[in-house]
Amino acid sequence: MFYCSECLLPSTKPDLKFIDGICTACINFKNRAKIDWRQRKIELVSTIKERAKSAKSDWDCVIPVSGGKDSTFQVLKILELGFNPLCVTATTCDLSEIGKKNIENIKNLGVDYIEFSPNKNVRKSLNRIGLRMVGDISWPEHVGIFTIPVSISIRYNIPTIIWGENSQNEYGSPDETSASSLKLDRRWLEEFGGLNGFRVNDLIGIDGIREKSLLPYIYPKTEELEKGIGVIGLFLGHYIPWNGFNNYLLAQMNGFNSYGKTVEGSIVDYENLDNFQTGIHDYFKYLKFGFGRASDIASILIRRGMLTREFAIDMVAKHEGFFPLSYLGKSTNDILKDINIDMKEFELICDKFTNKELFVTDRDGNIVKDENRSLTKKFSPLDL
Repeated sequence: MFYCSECLLPSTKPDLKFIDGICTACINFKNRAKIDWRQRKIELVSTIKERAKSAKSDWDCVIPVSGGKDSTFQVLKILELGFNPLCVTATTCDLSEIGKKNIENIKNLGVDYIEFSPNKNVRKSLNRIGLRMVGDISWPEHVGIFTIPVSISIRYNIPTIIWGENSQNEYGSPDETSASSLKLDRRWLEEFGGLNGFRVNDLIGIDGIREKSLLPYIYPKTEELEKGIGVIGLFLGHYIPWNGFNNYLLAQMNGFNSYGKTVEGSIVDYENLDNFQTGIHDYFKYLKFGFGRASDIASILIRRGMLTREFAIDMVAKHEGFFPLSYLGKSTNDILKDINIDMKEFELICDKFTNKELFVTDRDGNIVKDENRSLTKKFSPLDL
């Protein structure tokens, strides 16, 4: 395991490449200085306008929204450009109070809005199955945020979906996944849509789950996606300079609520405020790959000159990788109780997904934990 010499992303991150010690996320960001953003903005307006006109749709585009600072920014920008969007929320698995407030704030910005809430009992089963089988407690949410807005787009004949940042570009995936738009097909969902190699059809029969219960998580058929002029997704971050902190400031000026103190496992107070399960999700990322959300955010801030790498290393060490005891003030015991998993089983699941090559073990190969059940990494960003 080694780290980018400019940010804090490690070699264990899936799809991340390095050139002369610098990760592709940093390289992608540097390349943005060459972009004609004025021309990109003209292209965005033209694309949305022409596609809406050709499809004769009632709304100009669909914006998937969670209520977070980025989706708030997306709505504000699309409204500023003069478009009439349909905002779509695939309901969060374990919605927090601050998440509810921020969703209501988006509604108050002056948009039409649809919220789709899958069967809660089925989703709790999927939370439990996802945690046990692929180490992702929010598996149904990570699938639904892609399947539900696309299905709504088809149902209402809205051919353009406005996503936010291109996460593949922002976090360093190969160039071919970093384009301005994406063809919304099953191949893309399976590669980038949060399935973690676990297909929806694999769930039928587990815990009594029926195929009909999985409808919200089933991706539309190819012929549905290609009907008329077809459905595509546009990354707003391809057309408008993307800066999460600036997005937060603009969102805050327009009613967005931050947490008011550093979120557990993070280094800021404005990211991932809607789902109580996020702390567990991020911890499993840490167990699998040796880094978490604090490293992601710190790396983004380093690239933008808002943190030095040395200071960021210290911040991440103070906030990242600790056994999750709570998230947004809700205890992990209560979060797990909601999906019928106790703490003893949870710890066993943690051990199952821990990459022993990244963490200290004893002579017998057992994972070494401190009094708070936290692990010790073998490597750090100082090991270059």
